[in-house]
Amino acid sequence: MELRLKERLGRKFDEEIRFFKGWMDGPKSVGAILPTSGVTARRMASIITPQSGLPVLELGPGTGIITKAILQKGIAQENLVSVEYSTPFYQHLTKTFPRVNFINGDAFDLDKTLGNFRDQQFDCVISAIPLLSFPMQKRIDLLEDLLDRMPRGRPMMQITYGPISPIVARPDRYQIKHFDFVVRNIPPAQLWVYTRP
Repeated sequence: MELRLKERLGRKFDEEIRFFKGWMDGPKSVGAILPTSGVTARRMASIITPQSGLPVLELGPGTGIITKAILQKGIAQENLVSVEYSTPFYQHLTKTFPRVNFINGDAFDLDKTLGNFRDQQFDCVISAIPLLSFPMQKRIDLLEDLLDRMPRGRPMMQITYGPISPIVARPDRYQIKHFDFVVRNIPPAQLWVYTRP
């Protein structure tokens, strides 16, 4: 029991060191100073419908905490497409989850980045991209692109650390719903869901 606890704490410490190093190398590409909590990751993955048979698209997996929660929801590694901008994070992820379709690229240019998955329809999108680091129009364009890649009504989940939605309301184009406020995250996280009406 004690050995298992030490191993778990050791892995968590390694994860936080890796995340902090990523933050130091590129603070604008990492949205927080600590990795997302397991509680938050599970809340984000809760929107997945494994029975749809469609793959899930993940943006900004970082150290893989949300990736792990997605897989625990019942998604096969081969049915997860995950885009990571940071090359060191990408290299770590491909070793940790060898059958996940990781892509080292830019989520704001998905037609190019997704390659063979460009025309794929996804069950949902789970995003940990630090949207607040980007201009509003770029955020809106990304959301519109993502919503076009899912069946109408399926959600795009976004984590943020600001008090309001990181994407402005456009009720004629998409709906915004506050999904959760997770206090058991450092810093506390806001979860937002976007859908086509």
